[in-house]
Amino acid sequence: MKIYTKAGDRGETHVFGGPRVRKDDLRIEAYGTVDELNAAIGCVRAQRLDPRLDTILERIQHELFAVGGELATPDPFEKGMDLVGESHVIRLEAEIDTWELELEPLRQFILPAGTPAAAALHLARTICRRAERKCVSMTYTAEKPASPRIVKYLNRLSDLLFVMARVANKLEGVADVPWQKPVRSTGEGEE
Repeated sequence: MKIYTKAGDRGETHVFGGPRVRKDDLRIEAYGTVDELNAAIGCVRAQRLDPRLDTILERIQHELFAVGGELATPDPFEKGMDLVGESHVIRLEAEIDTWELELEPLRQFILPAGTPAAAALHLARTICRRAERKCVSMTYTAEKPASPRIVKYLNRLSDLLFVMARVANKLEGVADVPWQKPVRSTGEGEE
């Protein structure tokens, strides 16, 4: 099988079980952002990572592939592509609750920083939030909207990625970096 088909050279692509659409279609943006998130998680997994975190992230990569497949399908129920649901969200919530038991409660905002793995997890978290926003946009504007299940899954996943970033720092003995509020500018004589 050839990797290139030349079918998309004019800025259009097929959606699974649907018509050709422009490559900047909101559906393509949504599943493309989920694909980007999956790749970012792959970069996290390439770091030196606690095996417990790595196992969870590998499972999430498989789930994200299914999420992307559902988003790429205008009629996911008809095509059997509605694979990620409430049980997956509940599992993410349980993992958040378990990991939070190992962390000090947050008393202020923290910067997306620390170990390379923690920083990469924070980057994945922000990509996850963008994927969620694309899906929300689909919910309100697309003829075939994204499922609320997917929006909920991505929302919880971004929370888990945040917690995992903090855990990655803790496991390496690196403190979270608290946000320091800048001194308010007077605007006078500043360049």
